[in-house]
Amino acid sequence: MDDKTIIQHYWDRDECAISETDEKYGAFCCSIAENILENKEDAKECVNDTYLKTWNSLPPHWPKIFPAFIGRIVRNLAFNRYNSERTLKRGRGQISIAIDELDECIPDKCSDFVCDESELSEVIDSFLDTLSKKNRQIFVLRYWYTENISYISRIMNMTENNVSVVLNRLRKKLQKYLSERGFKP
Repeated sequence: MDDKTIIQHYWDRDECAISETDEKYGAFCCSIAENILENKEDAKECVNDTYLKTWNSLPPHWPKIFPAFIGRIVRNLAFNRYNSERTLKRGRGQISIAIDELDECIPDKCSDFVCDESELSEVIDSFLDTLSKKNRQIFVLRYWYTENISYISRIMNMTENNVSVVLNRLRKKLQKYLSERGFKP
């Protein structure tokens, strides 16, 4: 079933929309949630919460890109669950490491510089447009999907050291790019 039909089912309040979403995007959503939460049961709950949130969000919204819409929902829900359930005593997973890596680049909400998150999101999107396809894939795999460096190196056919160097350079470029546009960390 195509995305427009699935969205229309949500608008019509037809419950088959949820099963169709699960059939088409369930594995995609689970992958995002599992990478963040590192727990299959928590990830499944997060995906189910995603379907509920999608049900409650449509209408009034009609997403232009449905997989991005539900991907963002599951990602945000997984981050919220991660933040509420994790403490430093329990250890640090890839999400903590990825957040620490970006800490130098992204403005902190608590800083003197207060920015609109949607504005920051647009600037980061425009930054991604400046990157080569390969560098954009590496960046997105690490900081959107929170994949570990060894996984990225395997699928990108690179050494782990090379991936680490590329990510370090990309973070520096992002920091410069944001700084030039008035976003100070």
